[in-house]
Amino acid sequence: MNTKSIYKQFYQKLIFATSALVIVLSFIFYGFTKATIYEDISNDLLKDARLIYKLSTNYSQNQDIPLQVLTTNDVTIDLVTVQHLDQMAYRKYRIEKNHFIELLYPFDKDQDIFIKITKNINSSHKMLNKIFNNVLFLGLGGLIMIILYAFAVSKTLLSPILNITKKLSNMDENSLTKIDTTKLPIEFNPLANSINTLTTRIENYIKYQKELFIGTAHELKTPLAVMKLKSEVTLRRKREPEKYEEVLKVHIKEIDKMDKMISSILDMGRQEGAQFEKPMEVDIIDFLTVKTDDYKLLANKKYVNLIFETTIDKFITIIQPNLLNQIIQNFVQNAIKFTPENNKIIIRAVNDNHSIKIEVLDEGIGIDENIDLFAPFQRQGKESGAGLGLFLAQSAADTLGATISLQNRQDGVKGTIATLYLDSNPTCQI
Repeated sequence: MNTKSIYKQFYQKLIFATSALVIVLSFIFYGFTKATIYEDISNDLLKDARLIYKLSTNYSQNQDIPLQVLTTNDVTIDLVTVQHLDQMAYRKYRIEKNHFIELLYPFDKDQDIFIKITKNINSSHKMLNKIFNNVLFLGLGGLIMIILYAFAVSKTLLSPILNITKKLSNMDENSLTKIDTTKLPIEFNPLANSINTLTTRIENYIKYQKELFIGTAHELKTPLAVMKLKSEVTLRRKREPEKYEEVLKVHIKEIDKMDKMISSILDMGRQEGAQFEKPMEVDIIDFLTVKTDDYKLLANKKYVNLIFETTIDKFITIIQPNLLNQIIQNFVQNAIKFTPENNKIIIRAVNDNHSIKIEVLDEGIGIDENIDLFAPFQRQGKESGAGLGLFLAQSAADTLGATISLQNRQDGVKGTIATLYLDSNPTCQI
């Protein structure tokens, strides 16, 4: 497969386009100059013919017209008879190395007599040849300048692309560096910003994947160690059946913890597949209305009142609905988990310029804002869980190009606000 160099293509096209422009302009200039010179000669011949015709009116029929008054070394004037010609006519012709232009001007149409003025235009022809040679010489010189110009401009214009390419080619998971946008033309800033955003996401992904790997090993090792230790102690001597039952119950409890952990890890695998889901048009308000009705069943089991509030009639966007559902579901499930009985949870949708802000407000215990709860295996409170829910929500938000946050309520009510900022045209990964 032949690979094409953008640098080579650019300077070749630049040379071709600029050379074509110079050639066209040169021919236009030469053609205009030639037409101007011949037009001036033709006008001079016409003036002479009109002057002769005017002088002829001052002479009687028996007097000869003094045609020689306008005769010069390069102009000859004569009266000729030409049939089947109703108006004046010009003609250019060549005899050996001499070039002429001839004008036939009506003198006596009844007798088909015309004034014939012939002018030798060798000097004008030589001048045109010299102009053509000069244009050709300048064109060749200009072509050389165009080639040099094309190489210089190509290197200058492609330099930012080459720098970005070099920067990207030297990157790996151990050396992810940002592109300095201050050294790039403003036209390349959107590209550099996109690459820097992608680099940041890759850095976070690698960081969290390492944490996830280490955390998973630790979280699975701990219950296994507890089960092993309990089993070893129990087997040291014979015990009553109730003691064995107690150990088995501990094992079952630890196995349940590992099962939840494995289920969360499987959810991560399913989310990786959801990232390739085809984006579709979704009305966020209808989506939240349906989901609120679904979550009310879960809230009612804990005697928690779930309310949906909004002043927006419709908010249409193109999005991957499964990823959006994963974020909202995690927010609502956490709110239900930490909200005491007979309290309420509010799902609120607010229009924020060209974005929509979705908030889930609970009346739970609040959070420690100094802890990064979006990191894997970070837990809050005494409720059980693998600590991967918010990590999965953050990953989903990154894929959607959305922003999520978690903070304590500031409206005088104890609890937490989970917020999702979603643009009308989010960046969906296809």
